[in-house]
This record gives sequence, structure tokens and C-alpha cells, in this order.
Amino acid sequence: MTTALTLVASAGDDGDRILTATGEIDTSNAGEFSAALERELATGAPLTVDLTGVTYLDSAGIAALFDRAADHQLGLIAPRLLDRVLRVSGLTQVAKVTIR
Repeated sequence: MTTALTLVASAGDDGDRILTATGEIDTSNAGEFSAALERELATGAPLTVDLTGVTYLDSAGIAALFDRAADHQLGLIAPRLLDRVLRVSGLTQVAKVTIR
């Protein structure tokens, strides 16, 4: 059974934006995830995507992050569970990734 995706946007301390994702990110909800990324990036402020509550991230979610990391200031906070997939995918080369 898939864990529902919850997305919460908030302002950071320095005027940056934070998008907190909880649950699973896969092909069934990657469009929703992409739309949330676009909304937050449209503000022009740096964006940090907090993935510490994400238990599964498939290629559709990785693609959504990659699509935006090349053209925007994007940071990721991720749990150890996602460390390997972020490194192997190359996201650590195009976005600032912090593992917690």
C-alpha cells in the first residue's frame, strides 16, 4: 500500500522557501510534487526541499528534482534511507544535499 504524499510549503528564516514532503513520491503523484516545486520556485527565492519524511522516492520523483535543480537554487534535506539513491542518480552533483 502506498503512503499518501503530503506537501507543506513554508517560509524559512532568511526569506527562502521550504517544501516539506512526507510519504512516498512515485509515478502516481510525481505531477503533484512537480507542481508544488514549480509554485515554490516561482517566488524566485531559494528553495529547500525537506525529504526527511519521505519513505520512497522513485525515478519520477528524482526526475522532478533534476528538472529543476539545473536552473534553480535548490537544496535537499534527506534521510539516510535516500542517501544512496540521491548519490547514484547524480542529484548530489547538481543540488546541495544534506543527509540527516
